[in-house]
Amino acid sequence: MTETVRELQEKVLTLPTDERAALAELLLASLEPKSSAQRAWAQLASRRREDVVAGKVSMVPGAEAVARIRAKLA
Repeated sequence: MTETVRELQEKVLTLPTDERAALAELLLASLEPKSSAQRAWAQLASRRREDVVAGKVSMVPGAEAVARIRAKLA
């Protein structure tokens, strides 16, 4: 590992958890090319995560979500 990378690592590890997560997501995405569909899903997931973090929406347990959908389809 180069000195530059070590210095960067030290700085990154002092960031708040949400900023480190966003940076990790960006770095991982840069490692492999994605199709346009994969990029669209990744962007949607990022927007939804941001909405949850910002308190704009609340998450619902999976079982509850499925029950709601089944009730609407019945």
